[in-house]
Amino acid sequence: MKLPSLKFGDLTARLPIIQGGMGVGISLSGLASAVANEGGVGVIATSMIGMRDPQRAKDPHGADIRALAEEIRKAREKMRDGLLGVNIMCALTNFRDMVTTSMKEGVDVIFSGAGLPLDLPKYLREASEELKREIRTKLVPIVSSGRASNILCRKWQSRFDYLPDGFVVEGPKAGGHLGFKPEEIDDPDHQLEKIVADVIESVKPFEDKHGKQIPVIAAGGVYTGEDIGRFLEMGAAGVQMGTRFVATEECDADIEFKKAYINARKEDVSIIKSPVGMPGRAIMNNFLESVSEGLKKPKKCIHKCLHSCAEENSPYCIAQALVNAYRGKLKHGFAFAGANAYLVDKIVTVKELMNSLTGECEGYIDTHRERFDKFLSEKREELDSFVEEKKEQLDKLLKRDGGE
Repeated sequence: MKLPSLKFGDLTARLPIIQGGMGVGISLSGLASAVANEGGVGVIATSMIGMRDPQRAKDPHGADIRALAEEIRKAREKMRDGLLGVNIMCALTNFRDMVTTSMKEGVDVIFSGAGLPLDLPKYLREASEELKREIRTKLVPIVSSGRASNILCRKWQSRFDYLPDGFVVEGPKAGGHLGFKPEEIDDPDHQLEKIVADVIESVKPFEDKHGKQIPVIAAGGVYTGEDIGRFLEMGAAGVQMGTRFVATEECDADIEFKKAYINARKEDVSIIKSPVGMPGRAIMNNFLESVSEGLKKPKKCIHKCLHSCAEENSPYCIAQALVNAYRGKLKHGFAFAGANAYLVDKIVTVKELMNSLTGECEGYIDTHRERFDKFLSEKREELDSFVEEKKEQLDKLLKRDGGE
């Protein structure tokens, strides 16, 4: 049985696989276009995207805008299939500029987390008015609870008459900064399976009331094709994967960054306290050990990239540490990674990885076909009931208004 496609309104990716946006240079146009060309959703991360611009120190916001536009255009030139997305953290000081630039450059999907993107539809409306044409960019928040998805649906609908085009649900096994308190990371009530089910349940009333499908995407710890199959079976429309795409030839990071994944042991993948005040998951190395021993000292920040960073109390500049890691200088930085990073044992092409994941998932689906058939039958019954209800409402309206 072939994998289902992934739809965001009138846009469709042939495969239900989103490559997670990995900031500070890990996922740029090279990786994003390669994933898109295999039928998935390739994602450019905007955090510190202008780090290679020689004018960044003097004009950090301008450097990021120029670099983002360039990376989107480079990706489009290489793409023959799939969808192109960008990942934009709400915590960025240049959040609005990154959103507006992405929309004007015509990206397919904006994924936005690290906070609730309450004003995202407003920027879409403003960009459409400025360009005097409808912008088709889809808006997909990243959340970690059913409560967050419910808040966004209600706020967007009441303020902008707009519902999210989907949700990425990120669990505590993800890499990078986590949207959980330290005590919640291993709590069964906050594991991905539980919160995906909660988000699916929270969006269903909005889908039913407004007749709009809101796909829910599982993310954080999704590693194998069987994992993809499990989440599809429980009602997710697709998955987002970051860690698996780091050890690919097309990943935009330095080879030494990729080797950090290949050489990592299970005990090396650790939870750290980030200078931005959040827990994060990373691969432990000498740099992070020095931090934990209090050997690092705060330095003046030149990047000014995050609202939440208390630079005066930080033992190091996380932006610079991640830039160093992207460049392969891991003595002066570290690699964020998902909980399963230690399972990575070789570098492959994106094509090989996508084929492997697809084959594993299709095998899982075939093995569990009976359960899948039951699930699909239930969904068809729900859809038939929904259509019949709307038809009855339409018939009553036509009768009342004399067919007009």
